[in-house]
Amino acid sequence: MDIGSGKGYPSNALSNFAPHPFEIDGVKCNSMEGFLQSLKFKNPEMQEHVCTLVGREAKFKGKKKNWYVTQVLWWRGIEIDRHGQEYQDLLDRAYNALFQNSGFKKALLTTMDSSLSHSIGKSDAHRTILTKQEFCSRLLKLRENHRI
Repeated sequence: MDIGSGKGYPSNALSNFAPHPFEIDGVKCNSMEGFLQSLKFKNPEMQEHVCTLVGREAKFKGKKKNWYVTQVLWWRGIEIDRHGQEYQDLLDRAYNALFQNSGFKKALLTTMDSSLSHSIGKSDAHRTILTKQEFCSRLLKLRENHRI
């Protein structure tokens, strides 16, 4: 199953663009895309604002941030190395928080044993804040750990 916002259910509901509210570290997010794009902003207040955004609005808010020059991202005022374990742990926490959203959880569990892919995603961690592998592996792990 190729995950994408322009696809049918449940693929579109698994997209980071989907409006699935969740909370991480006391910060309310309206979509995973909002959370991910917020990591490009050093200012915690701006991060909280970006976390409220959904879909393309979130994507374009962070699009011109040149984080990849330094490979540094931010969460709640703390600098994070894009390639460090701390960043991977933050992604795990975010997806675990997202899984608490009933709409996201239902869509993921509906995929049953389908393979999951993300054809429009990127593979180079130096050029994207979430690679295809980082994305799909987290969905598969959540699904496997929460079988009905």
